[in-house]
Amino acid sequence: MPSLAAMEQAAEWFALLQSGTATPADQARWQAWLAEGEAPAAWAFVERVSQQFQPLQLDSSASRLAAQAYGTARQRMTRRQLLRGMAVLAGSGTLGWGLWQHTPLPQQLAAWTADHRTATGEMRALALDDGTRIWLNTASAVDQHYTRDLRRLLLRSGEMLVQTAPDPQRPLVVDTPWARLQALGTRFTTRLQGQAGLLAVYEGAVRIQPVDASQSVTVPAGRQVCFDVRSVGPSAVVDPVHEAWNRGVLLANGMALSNFVEELGRYRQGHLSLAPELAELPVLGSYPLHDTDAALAMLQAVLPIRLRHTMPWWTRIEPAVRG
Repeated sequence: MPSLAAMEQAAEWFALLQSGTATPADQARWQAWLAEGEAPAAWAFVERVSQQFQPLQLDSSASRLAAQAYGTARQRMTRRQLLRGMAVLAGSGTLGWGLWQHTPLPQQLAAWTADHRTATGEMRALALDDGTRIWLNTASAVDQHYTRDLRRLLLRSGEMLVQTAPDPQRPLVVDTPWARLQALGTRFTTRLQGQAGLLAVYEGAVRIQPVDASQSVTVPAGRQVCFDVRSVGPSAVVDPVHEAWNRGVLLANGMALSNFVEELGRYRQGHLSLAPELAELPVLGSYPLHDTDAALAMLQAVLPIRLRHTMPWWTRIEPAVRG
């Protein structure tokens, strides 16, 4: 896939050429840019994605309507139909759009066929047969395997909050690609991120056993750790942000703007990026996750930034223009 920088340039050129204000000089510069390095691939990709999002050019509310329509259609499709449909998507560029959002194909396949899953921006509460409650965050998926001896949840993607129900005869474990988490009378969150995971414990304790480690580590309430396939990192005081999403809130207590944008982008359809010079701006406050447009508007009201909507599905945060 082309780099993010090449994508940004392609989106800027696409917006200019579609605006009807491009001059002959602009056309010549675009042609010169198109002959460089990653430019052809980036341009082709943005063209394909723009065609799929074309209805958004006509109606500012179309993004939500399209998402709702997709969600309804997806609920009606069987898992086999979803898998067959991927062959069609691969030729249309839609699959590329999903891959560009950093979801590896095997993980995406597993997530689409999971027992319980959420779409981008969706959160879902589930009550399991044993009384355990789980909450799935945006773009998350989990499988459930209960036997007479073991209650097992397999987190395929994303993040979940678990409130375990007591069952002395059947321990509850959460398996991830890198470690097994065993609940010890517990309320905790776990999140998959890149090639590692995060565990934050709010009640009780969790025993964590990395796949390639010989010893386990018990994490008590009030602590959080990162882990990978080989080890568990040092513990730290639990960050409330890892549970606040369950209330539909993104908490920022001096969070760097780059981290804020990365987190908010998980709940937003389309592309959200940040000018590098703004990366370290501190963000304070509580922002709604169910309405990312409102969250961005709140951010613009308190920070020296402006929102640039190159296209309806492409938003960039830039320094405010000084008057």
